Amino acid sequence: MLIVKKFGGKLLDTNEKIFKIVDICKEDYEKGNDIILVLSAIGKKTDELIDSAKMLDSNINKRELDMLLATGEQTSVALVSMAFSSRNIPSVSLNAFQVPIVTDSNFNNSKIIHIGTERINKELSKKNIVIVTGFQGIDKDNNLTTLGRGGSDTTAVALATKFNADRCEIYKDVDGVYNADPKTDINAKKYNELGYDEMLKISNDGAKVLHNKSIEIAKKYNKTILLKSILTNEIGTIIS
Repeated sequence: MLIVKKFGGKLLDTNEKIFKIVDICKEDYEKGNDIILVLSAIGKKTDELIDSAKMLDSNINKRELDMLLATGEQTSVALVSMAFSSRNIPSVSLNAFQVPIVTDSNFNNSKIIHIGTERINKELSKKNIVIVTGFQGIDKDNNLTTLGRGGSDTTAVALATKFNADRCEIYKDVDGVYNADPKTDINAKKYNELGYDEMLKISNDGAKVLHNKSIEIAKKYNKTILLKSILTNEIGTIIS
């Protein structure tokens, strides 16, 4: 079985959380499953990088901003691969250009147009957990590009589609999609299942649950997304 797992920045901002990710992946890996792991930048790193750029130039060059922002996910995948190594679990970190994940040249909001399969398949055949930078790609001129905020979701769903993964799991710090923010509304109710169009509406209404492009890809290729809780590793909401 091939499983794509995606973890966002809030789930990476301490060593304890990083090793929680390692343990979750280890459980599936030791059952004989292949794993592609997609990561965002740690914590608020993307916001910090944008702030640093604005301090230098209020009219930021979009191409250079993508060059800067891509360093966030690169840090994540390298550190998590080191954490796997400390537990004697074989893994390899890959930047988007090493896959490659090819996009158009619409800097800061690019669209994936092609994903190569040779490198990831080679690493999976070695029984490595393959850790891929989310949120980014490379255009035809080898410029680094980014997919827009929340784009790591899109990376994960696109990889799951390209490699025909048996499961596409996106982990959150809540246990699914709710009709209100469960952190502030004690009466918020969780959806056990949602259709693609329902999820798109919730997302368009402002819920920061999934990147819109990820839902659109899932709908186009009929790929089920499992939203899971980092706290329990249980499925919270199924989007299909």
